[in-house]
This record gives sequence, structure tokens and C-alpha cells, in this order.
Amino acid sequence: MSAYWIAHVTVTDPDAYAGYQALAPAAFAAHGARFLARGGPSEVLEGPELDRHVVIEFPTLADARACYDSAEYRAARARREGAATVHVVIVEGLPG
Repeated sequence: MSAYWIAHVTVTDPDAYAGYQALAPAAFAAHGARFLARGGPSEVLEGPELDRHVVIEFPTLADARACYDSAEYRAARARREGAATVHVVIVEGLPG
């Protein structure tokens, strides 16, 4: 069953965040990720204003978790440290 990362990101240091953007794609590719939404236009209907919204589909919940825990993604997160405020949730999709 598919699983999804839902991330809300506010970039505070674009130059440092570029280091994350350079490394993260390798981790996503290695775990079968497919981007469904990635920072395009958005409208907040409830809750706080957040700058960037990302939805990533993975083949399974285990794949999504393995990506987050991978050495490649840990390296990307280290490059993002102090460059953004990030909230990431992994959620399993519905059957069918």
C-alpha cells in the first residue's frame, strides 16, 4: 500500500538550503519516491501560513521510513540544519 510524506517547509536561508536540495534527490530516487506536489502555488484555508508544501508518494510505508532513515537523507538533513523550519509526516495511503 502506498505511503506519503507530507512536508511543510519554511526556508530561512536559501543558500544553505540549496545544499539539502543537491543531496535529497538521490535518497528519494533510491526509495521509489514520486513527487505529487512540490512547492507550487498554494492557499492556506486554516492554520498558520507556511511557505512550501511537498507531497511525496512511496511504494510502501516501509519505503518511506527507510528513505527518511537512510544515510543519504541523513546527509541531506544535515545540510538543511538551520536553513529551514520543517514539519514532515509520513502517512499510509488507503487501500485500492
